[in-house]
Amino acid sequence: MEPVQPNNQVLIDIVNTAMPFGKHKGLLLCDLPVSYLEWMHSKGMPAGKLGMMLSTVYEIKINGLMPLLQSVKNKVRRG
Repeated sequence: MEPVQPNNQVLIDIVNTAMPFGKHKGLLLCDLPVSYLEWMHSKGMPAGKLGMMLSTVYEIKINGLMPLLQSVKNKVRRG
């Protein structure tokens, strides 16, 4: 069995994608408040890539891994 390789593009997409609807429309996914992500999680995340990215942000935030996203965000912003 081959080891699973992380997909860095998912993290890059998270720091570049704005929420397309709802209370926080226009806010980058990485900047969504935990309370909103918890609410979305309890209601059910949307299907597809957006749902996967929101679920990833949720897991990152509830597990105290925001420095990971901040690092990606900083690197993307610098170019």
